Amino acid sequence: MLLAAGVAVAGAVGLIVATRSSSDSSAAVPLPSAVSEAPHRVVVPGRPGESAEVTLSDRVKAPDGVTYNGIDTTFVQMMIVHHGQAIEMAGLAGRRASNVELRALADRIGAAQAPEVTYLRTWLRARKLPETDPSHDHSTMPGMQTPADMAALRAATGAEFDRKFVAMMTDHHRGAQQMAGDVITGGQDELLREMANEMAVEQGSEVRRMAQLGI
Repeated sequence: MLLAAGVAVAGAVGLIVATRSSSDSSAAVPLPSAVSEAPHRVVVPGRPGESAEVTLSDRVKAPDGVTYNGIDTTFVQMMIVHHGQAIEMAGLAGRRASNVELRALADRIGAAQAPEVTYLRTWLRARKLPETDPSHDHSTMPGMQTPADMAALRAATGAEFDRKFVAMMTDHHRGAQQMAGDVITGGQDELLREMANEMAVEQGSEVRRMAQLGI
């Protein structure tokens, strides 16, 4: 189910402060390592009416009394992989896109999603849950691009790259919105649902921006 673009954001969303080099705004945003990831500053959203807390990612604990279900866990595990592909695509655009505005948008996408991956991994660690589930078939995730599509994007340059990127990232974002809608309607972790809502709204905005470029 696609989340309507006009959905209001329910509250503050947990995001990690991402540090990027000001001298290379088009550089690819690396997917954080699952093995040797250094602690990051994390803004942990509070409950409705409460202030957010800034701490380090390795100090985040599952809040007492907060429940979650299998839909929450599956969303987190699969969105890590889903975001990873978007980050790779955004990194390619930083080096290959011919449209300056598209490169800037791709940089924004990568800069937003890399910290979200770190937050999602922190969510799993705080609950002592594995990052992956062997039963998950990542190729069936909504919007996930095929290996052949990714190979074609890596080989493309200039205007051809721009067209492929817009088509693929639009499809990818719409798939992420569908996944976010699933956890918003079926998940139990309130803060995670707020994050998914924010994610869906932001990606809807990026889809509209890509359409406005007329590529």
